[in-house]
Amino acid sequence: MTPRRAAFTLIELLVVIAIISVLIALLLPAVQQAREAARRLQCTSNLKQLGIALHDYHDVQGSFPSGGFGWQIKTPNHYSWRALILPHLEQAVVHDAINFQVPLGGQGSQYSGESYTVWMTTFQVFLCPSDGTNGRGFLPWAGEYPYSNPDGQSPPTTPPVGPDGRVVQVVPVSNYAGSFGDNYCGGALCGGLPWETYPHKNQPPGRTPIGWGGYWGTTNADSDGPGSLRGFFDYNGVTTVTLASVLDGTSNTILAGEVLPARAADSNFYGRNGATAGMTVPLGWNSNTVPADDPSCNGNWEGPDAPLGCRYGAAAKGFVSLHPGGANFLFADGSVRFFRNSINLVTYCALGSRAGGEIVSAGEF
Repeated sequence: MTPRRAAFTLIELLVVIAIISVLIALLLPAVQQAREAARRLQCTSNLKQLGIALHDYHDVQGSFPSGGFGWQIKTPNHYSWRALILPHLEQAVVHDAINFQVPLGGQGSQYSGESYTVWMTTFQVFLCPSDGTNGRGFLPWAGEYPYSNPDGQSPPTTPPVGPDGRVVQVVPVSNYAGSFGDNYCGGALCGGLPWETYPHKNQPPGRTPIGWGGYWGTTNADSDGPGSLRGFFDYNGVTTVTLASVLDGTSNTILAGEVLPARAADSNFYGRNGATAGMTVPLGWNSNTVPADDPSCNGNWEGPDAPLGCRYGAAAKGFVSLHPGGANFLFADGSVRFFRNSINLVTYCALGSRAGGEIVSAGEF
């Protein structure tokens, strides 16, 4: 008689499949955590490189770069600090191809020839690998430009046209913004955000101020009077910062941090409007819960009735990332630290000011 060959029964096969499924379910989170740890490490490395570039710029120029060149200076071109530090990131060729004499978004040649090539260039050091929404450095056009303004000096209200005659549909973006500290993100722009004690004159006794005059780190006056930059980057370009002015200590003061360009309408890499953020919006706030085409949101730039979840609103000026639970921050001493979204808002704001005189212990963050 032919001997019967041993074989798995159906039940045995099902048991083996079930065991393999359980093992996969147990291992998958560990694999995902390992991948995120690697992405977070790369993000930390990116911020450290930006810190080195910023300090190199300081060594050469005697101060950190301006947050941008806005209307309040003699020759505004609306470029941001990101463009200024490109030579210190081994991108001198790109920097030298930029025509800084022609305003960003203005009539001229910056969207054609060499400048058009610059416009369509993105940089890995400015992109966080954990952000799967950043379009790998390019997102649909919805930034500072174009927008309508009747003052006769504003950029055109039509998108740029490339050398092939076609409208440019995307803009380069970045996952890292310079800090203007605990100046108002909303303030005079929209009557204050719910987290801000605006104006200070109506502040309840004993309450620590959240937000200071001069929205976005500018000298612009509001109900508190003229403002002054409390962080590092004034997007109007009136104030530049030196290390000597960091009286709270470089290891206790935030220089830059993570942002999500998909959650802020003015997230243009080169444009000054999208290059800075502040601390009066809680860390991790989602400013993209209201559809961008919603009538209450679409084009409602920092409006008093703009929803808090609107990417056009002032609440989009906070720091945020897609790392689980928090975001990375670059400090003025060049170190990078991870903050949990649950960080106390008072502590968070104190770390944003460079000379506020607050006392913050390491255990608080």
